[in-house]
Order: sequence, then structure tokens, then C-alpha cells
Amino acid sequence: MPKEKLVEIIIEQSKVIRELQKIILELQQEIERLKVSRDLDSSNSSKPPSGDIHKKSENKKIPLQEESNQPKKKPGRQPVHQDKTRKGFGRVDRYEILRPSDCICCGNKAFAPLALKVEKQAVAQLVERPIESQSIQS
Repeated sequence: MPKEKLVEIIIEQSKVIRELQKIILELQQEIERLKVSRDLDSSNSSKPPSGDIHKKSENKKIPLQEESNQPKKKPGRQPVHQDKTRKGFGRVDRYEILRPSDCICCGNKAFAPLALKVEKQAVAQLVERPIESQSIQS
């Protein structure tokens, strides 16, 4: 190869090398910036706690299922849980069927012959003088 051609190739390669060095420097700076932002959380910056990324510990703990032979609990209501519900009012004094007199949206007084939606509601009415039990002494 002629000497001029070799010098031209070397100059081209040096340009490429300088460009690659610039790219490497920019990437190293980006890596450092990302390392710093990765280590920031709500305790050492102005970020809110909801933005924290929870890091998994490197020391894996032995799962509870392996420690004890009990199966892992599923989320939600557990089968051994005792339900606590209201008992209701005991007896029903009366039923009332309430029908609207006019539509609350358009004011129309005509309704469809069949109900589209039926709602049931329990109402407790407090009486003025509740029944009191009296003990009989003999």
C-alpha cells in the first residue's frame, strides 16, 4: 500500500477513536448520574415516600412454609374466622310497598307496568315508650 493511503487510514481511525472516546465519556457520566439517582429515596432527598423503590434484600430468608409445616395463608377472609353480623329486628310488623308519584328526572307521572328495579330496605322505628319488663315479687 502506498504511504499516503496508510496515513489516510490512520487519520480516519483516529477520528473514529476520538468519537468513540466522547461516546464512552458521555455514557460513563450517564451511568454515574443514574447510580446517584438510584440511591436517592425519601430519606435522603425531596422525593415523596410513595416514589421509593423497595429493594429486595440479598440475604434470602427461609420461607415460612419451610420453617413450619403450616400452609401459607391466602389473602381475604380465613376459614376459621367467626362471622359477626347484625341479628336484625326479630319480627316484622308490616311491609310497605312504596311507589313514586312522579319521575324525579323528567316529572312524568306515567310509569312502565313492570318495575325495572326493586329495592328492599329495613327500617327500625323507635317507639315513644319502650316495653319495660317488671320483676314480680312474691
